Amino acid sequence: MSSEDKSFIYSDHKSFLDKIILKKRNEIVELINNFFSDKFLYDVLDIGTTEDTNHKSSNFIIKNLNSFKVYKSISNQKIISNFFKEILTKSITEDFSNMELERFKADLVISNATIEHVGNYKNQIKMCKNIINLSKKYFVIITPNRYHPLEFHTKLPFLHWLPRKFHRVILILLGYKVLSKEENLNLLSKNDLIKIMNEINHKNFNFKYLNFLFFRSNLILIGKKN
Repeated sequence: MSSEDKSFIYSDHKSFLDKIILKKRNEIVELINNFFSDKFLYDVLDIGTTEDTNHKSSNFIIKNLNSFKVYKSISNQKIISNFFKEILTKSITEDFSNMELERFKADLVISNATIEHVGNYKNQIKMCKNIINLSKKYFVIITPNRYHPLEFHTKLPFLHWLPRKFHRVILILLGYKVLSKEENLNLLSKNDLIKIMNEINHKNFNFKYLNFLFFRSNLILIGKKN
């Protein structure tokens, strides 16, 4: 990322917005732990793990879930960590071999704040297909809601409600060149996620939500393997 780019950088929860984001992450952890508290889950696979595994804000969700026996990771970044028993450096939008699928399948597959960063709609569909194929029982996909008034990556209000083409042009003009590119940021709404699930013919899912300023700030899609 260029030093001139104004993209959102997490900063140890010092600002007001950082504290809000930490609070929302804690709420996500509590929601997921409560939802799966009565279900037997042996292993969990994290999609989109960040390489800074020791930073307290990085990989916050997976590190704070209730105890699993085995933690696995798939990421396009090189992960070095004793926390994960199995690590695969690979994009979730690529094809997976049968051996990779068998090795990295888990009772719960979880992806937090990744689907909006994998690029176009086709890539987002591919990601969801792979997540379902990697799941033995359940999967969770968490993403910011496109229709929240505040866009948390740029901290700018309302502009992301514009048609994507115009939004990207404005981001360039405002100095957010990296986030103006579809491959770096492609926000989703609830209807977008439903459309993706319909495209891959998967009906066994529902939504949970987090709110901020009286609007849904985070979409949490919880699915079950057919």
